[in-house]
Amino acid sequence: MARRASVPADTRSVELLVRGGRVEAWFLQPTNAGAGRAPLLLFTHGNAELIDSFADQFTVPRAAGYAVLLVEYPGYGRSAGNPSEASIRETILAAYDWAKNAPEVDPTRIVPYGRSLGGGAACILATSRPVAALILESSFTSVCALGSRLLVPRFLIRDPFDNLVALRTYRGPLLVLHGARDEVVPVAHGHQLAAAVPGAEFELLTCGHNDCPRSWETIMQFLGKSLPGARGFPVVSAPNPA
Repeated sequence: MARRASVPADTRSVELLVRGGRVEAWFLQPTNAGAGRAPLLLFTHGNAELIDSFADQFTVPRAAGYAVLLVEYPGYGRSAGNPSEASIRETILAAYDWAKNAPEVDPTRIVPYGRSLGGGAACILATSRPVAALILESSFTSVCALGSRLLVPRFLIRDPFDNLVALRTYRGPLLVLHGARDEVVPVAHGHQLAAAVPGAEFELLTCGHNDCPRSWETIMQFLGKSLPGARGFPVVSAPNPA
């Protein structure tokens, strides 16, 4: 594993124990906490990314009273094991189970937020545990669908991450964010994901795959409508695009 990073001062390192070994997560408390337990954004990042890059990107929801849990994948960064759909499933469920028992977190207001590959982890969680809402950013319908576009035979794809099939059994609030110029995951994937869930919201972003700023105004409005008690938290404008 890579050497240990310096955990930011206002961040707690969490150890998730799964079959492949220790997987790291970072817990960020609200900077403007309301009364009682806080709602939680459980964030899963994309391929070739690490939780280290996201600790400073959640100032807006934290200022609005939300806690954040950044979940690493097995074999990424300082975490043990090997990444696969099975090991990521085990990790994301362990992260949820840790969060629902954390004294700072309201277990009835946990929201998976998956970006790109992380959309697969978020969809797994949303169809395996009770969640208050679901956010998908720049995600795909399935790895098989991406593979067919790239002429990769279906039988070579071991980890399908079939988000479209998963969403057909999900009936909670859903927000889909996707870049109009996405060169990795075509925007049609985002439209199909949103169409799979009645009442889902879709926002088209003027960006590609790796250059989309967090759309905090839309996200906070979505959460305010979707989470019980969340209306009491103000929508705070981001000081920068992160």
